[in-house]
Amino acid sequence: MQEADVVIVGAGAAGLSLAHELCAPSGGPRRPEVVLVQAPPGPLRPPERTWCFWEPPGGRYDAALTASWDRLRVRGRDGRTTVGNPAPLRYKMLRSGAFERLVGERLSGPGGCRRSEAVVDAIEDVPGGARVRGHDAAGRPLELRARWVFDSRPPSRLPAARTTLLQHFRGWFVRTEDAVFDDAVADLMDFRVPQPAHGMAFGYVLPLGPREALVEYTEFSAAVLGADAYEAALSRYTGEVLGLGPFRVLDVEQGVIPMTDGRFARRSGRAVFRIGTAGGATRASTGYTFAAVQRQTRAVAAALLAGRTPLPPAPHSRRSRAMDAVLLRALDTGRVEGSDFFGGLFRQVPTERLLRFLDGGSRPWEDVRIGLGTPVGPMLRTVAEVPFLRRRPPP
Repeated sequence: MQEADVVIVGAGAAGLSLAHELCAPSGGPRRPEVVLVQAPPGPLRPPERTWCFWEPPGGRYDAALTASWDRLRVRGRDGRTTVGNPAPLRYKMLRSGAFERLVGERLSGPGGCRRSEAVVDAIEDVPGGARVRGHDAAGRPLELRARWVFDSRPPSRLPAARTTLLQHFRGWFVRTEDAVFDDAVADLMDFRVPQPAHGMAFGYVLPLGPREALVEYTEFSAAVLGADAYEAALSRYTGEVLGLGPFRVLDVEQGVIPMTDGRFARRSGRAVFRIGTAGGATRASTGYTFAAVQRQTRAVAAALLAGRTPLPPAPHSRRSRAMDAVLLRALDTGRVEGSDFFGGLFRQVPTERLLRFLDGGSRPWEDVRIGLGTPVGPMLRTVAEVPFLRRRPPP
């Protein structure tokens, strides 16, 4: 049995971010001994993913970025275009492979950090800490014991909620024959796609150069689509809407992000905690997760180094969660039309202020001003309704 101060289960955004924090070189207090447990190559290891977030230039992961943009665009269903400059923020794109290599440099350096490849079967409290049991790719058993365990694996079930939607998407990394992309502008939402009967849909274009981009089709709805439906939607979007001309698909990514006002438990044992999406880091109204993961893991690392119980903090304020619950309900009931709602926000609110609002960093008076620019009647009706709705397990 191996022993460590900290075991991190899962090498997604949250697991890698916490390892990056805890394994940083330091001349200060003794750094904890850390083991990062990652699933071996196979069905349990997720494929390459893309994470996007906004922050000022000079961030700690800038060296690993694929691209960044200082102009953001939203297109309405009628083609009406809004372009905003979020200065001093930039919209940044980080690929999981580059992030893993960056964290790997710290894990391979001097200190008490190491990696292990295994499928984790059980995590349980034991006297003085917790035990992680699993097996490697050859079936050999693995047992780790640590003072603290942080589980970053996606939840097997979503919590009971008043409203649960899914943000589901499929994207193509494309290379076109002609220079058709403006690589200075990222398209956050392009509503010039057919809207589903329930929820909303939009295109998402992150240009990597004049002839390369990530092009995605995204829906906010109650259920995912079949592979053929995503492919048809992307073919229609790239051909009829964007008019890309001949192109090659270099890579494909697909994902599902929960959008729920359910309450995620951040502690699953005396010495076992949940971080990342499983610990409530996903912003329910947008699906953005990476920036909240950074806040959460930095707080955990600070508590560990200070000798405190490292309970992960709630990544989003009560005010933000309350607003998310109202918006999710309004979208789910159809009281507000998603493309009009988000398109209106980007037209009426300065981009930098809106991004702070979407990340939960705006002030109460800013929230009120932004709220007055939304469909006030339907939103107030939903505000009055939400407290009386029962939380139910999602289907």
